[in-house]
Amino acid sequence: MPEKIFGVKWNPALVHQVLMAHMANMRRPWAHAKTRSEVRGGGRKPWRQKGTGRARHGSIRSPLWRHGGKAHGPRKEKDYSKKVNKKMGRLALFSALSKKFNDSKVKIFSDFSIERPKTKILAESLKPILNLGKKDKKYDVLLIASKEDKSLFRAAKNLPKTKSVSVEGLNLYDVLNYKNVFIEKDMISGLVKHFGGNPKS
Repeated sequence: MPEKIFGVKWNPALVHQVLMAHMANMRRPWAHAKTRSEVRGGGRKPWRQKGTGRARHGSIRSPLWRHGGKAHGPRKEKDYSKKVNKKMGRLALFSALSKKFNDSKVKIFSDFSIERPKTKILAESLKPILNLGKKDKKYDVLLIASKEDKSLFRAAKNLPKTKSVSVEGLNLYDVLNYKNVFIEKDMISGLVKHFGGNPKS
């Protein structure tokens, strides 16, 4: 195992910072309050400007009116994203992988290939490795395999708490979200090639 990736010191502060940024970047605002220009209707002036004894108004969709627009409501254009330095992101990922490796949660396999893209076949292969009983349904495993292995990716989609990712798609959130990390042997060199090892080295 390359020390540049699996021999990095555990850095909880950095991991937390990068994880929070990653989750913020995944966040998509859904709350959206309409302003007076977006609410349907209200194009006509409700009454003339002077002479009625009532206050002047230009539209029944003013924020002052019932069913009017919202003056300072949430907007879907809000950006929650946070910038993370590339070196920080890689170092946090290596730190998490090293922690998993030291806790014996990382296992290396020569090959992940299965005969057919069937969830049942993959489930029967993983159960004895994870020491799961017949009634246990939570596999809690991240499979790092070649992106060319379409059968594995399809089979893992329907397994509870199981995910297949390529080296290019590996991220800190997935490493922390799954208890076990299974890596295909050929992907170790792919990790070194893609991430370039420890940025401090």
